[in-house]
Amino acid sequence: MIKSSIQKVCRWLRSPSKMAIGGVILLTIIGTIVGTNLFNVGMATTNTEQFCSDCHTNDVVPEYQASVHFSNRSGVKAICSDCHVPHEFVPKMIRKMQASTEVFAYYTGKVDTKEKFEKHRLEMAEREWARMKANGSQECRNCHNFNDMDFTQQKTVAQQMHALAQEQNKTCIDCHKGIAHNLPHMEKVQQSFIPEDMLKAPEKAADNKDAK
Repeated sequence: MIKSSIQKVCRWLRSPSKMAIGGVILLTIIGTIVGTNLFNVGMATTNTEQFCSDCHTNDVVPEYQASVHFSNRSGVKAICSDCHVPHEFVPKMIRKMQASTEVFAYYTGKVDTKEKFEKHRLEMAEREWARMKANGSQECRNCHNFNDMDFTQQKTVAQQMHALAQEQNKTCIDCHKGIAHNLPHMEKVQQSFIPEDMLKAPEKAADNKDAK
């Protein structure tokens, strides 16, 4: 009986009816639509500020909420995923897979308290800085682009820094660390590529102003 049933299935597979073929195609289309929507919902959910806050409520969220990226005079807000998740599909998928290990670290107790987080802050910050350096600070440049900047509207020191950055092919993260989060202890970290004389220029200007 079993052998007979197997033979019937094999014969059906070799010469399926038009209705069967139509049914398979229909189920494939429905499955694709449902799967695609579930995938998109998953991507959107894991990009939300609330999703990130579920783990980071006691460490970086308060820092972010005190930053200009959270609240500013123009009302243009950047959420976690704007800075930490690439917009392009393949880099986004790679970043999502990397992030899964970070979620694992939280739920296995590696960084589940503020104290543990602070212990690993430099390590995590350097990893993120390296990622942003490698992609040319793409997430920053989705909003901030040298080609769209009106340098005449910037302070003198900002004009000089941005011009130098363009000349030396530097990106945002070379200077702009700790924009939305507190910096870790930076004793062994190069904070920027800016020459010492340029860093001291604003101080000299302030001293001259005070002297007058």
